[in-house]
Amino acid sequence: MHVGAEDINALNDVYRELVELIGYDNAIILYTHYKGQQITFPIKLFKSEYISKILKKQYGGTNAKKLARTYGYSERWIKELVKKS
Repeated sequence: MHVGAEDINALNDVYRELVELIGYDNAIILYTHYKGQQITFPIKLFKSEYISKILKKQYGGTNAKKLARTYGYSERWIKELVKKS
């Protein structure tokens, strides 16, 4: 299945956005694999276990605020996590 550039506007909005973001071929792969399903993406890209390992290596006692901004977690969560380990 392939459409010409002029047919991209015929796609439903979500698929047109996918084509713009990841290209036609990748959008078709997602469509074929997930059509009919509702997908939600977690706000956090990485598992907290992975972030925990990274923080143990990168935390220097005074950089919790910077790490919080970098990884999208609260400063409090980072300090608690470091305290537990």
